[in-house]
Amino acid sequence: MTPCADSLTVEVVDLIGTVVARYYEEYEHAAAEHSLTGAQARVLRLLSLEPLPMRKIAQSLKCEPSNITGIVDRLESRGLVERRPDPADRRVKLAAPTDEGARTAEALRTSLSFAREPLGRLTVTERTLLKELLQRMLGFVPE
Repeated sequence: MTPCADSLTVEVVDLIGTVVARYYEEYEHAAAEHSLTGAQARVLRLLSLEPLPMRKIAQSLKCEPSNITGIVDRLESRGLVERRPDPADRRVKLAAPTDEGARTAEALRTSLSFAREPLGRLTVTERTLLKELLQRMLGFVPE
């Protein structure tokens, strides 16, 4: 049985939910400006970090591999993503951004003012503390 949360915890959870909702709303809007769905933009952003097999994309985005195949197909038809053999296992295909796909992913990332503007009102020390607290919440080892 989970203990009842105190009022501060409830308030923090509500604030985190509001931030996440606003972030996704802006992300969807930014994606639409590039004629992408939010899901397509998220896949493109993930692939801009490193080429991945469909299975790993699906795991990262917590969705079905068949959905990822369709998303990658649409991104590929627009020239934003390509499939290439995995050098470690040529039976596996990796999805990777094209040069245009990498430029689009970067344009999406830099166009998200919702997160940057409020964070800009925090000092470097406050942003560092926030980063470290979020990493702890997610179980990451701080850098």
